[in-house]
Amino acid sequence: MAYEDIGLADPRAFQVVNEAAETYERLGSPDGKLALAQAVIYLSIAAKSNAGYNAFNEAMAFIRKDKSREVPVHLRNAPTKLMKELGYGHDYRYAHNEPNAYAAGETYLPEGMHEPVWYRPVPRGMEIKIAEKLAWLRDPDCKARDE
Repeated sequence: MAYEDIGLADPRAFQVVNEAAETYERLGSPDGKLALAQAVIYLSIAAKSNAGYNAFNEAMAFIRKDKSREVPVHLRNAPTKLMKELGYGHDYRYAHNEPNAYAAGETYLPEGMHEPVWYRPVPRGMEIKIAEKLAWLRDPDCKARDE
């Protein structure tokens, strides 16, 4: 439930469940049962989202249908002189060296592949903040692509 039904709307749910299970394993009854009961209550009232679950399933369906594609040359590792001469890794932008540690406008997809939108955060819990961050990142991407 923590991963499928609550997901990123409340990522703490993963920890609560794991810690309750660990507590039960260590302490047994009755204290371990109390930990499990409190985890159930937490999960019951947590914000719910299956957006991550749906995104994963959509991505897996895409992979099953799509063909194998080349890794973009700028993302390829260049451990040899020949690979460097072939342009592997050339023009790679290291996000940590970019403003806000984000390589605005950079693409990591194979040539000819459209930008998929598998993850659609719901307006609940932590996913509200995730949606805000995604929107915030779209602005510099759009500006970089217009340049």
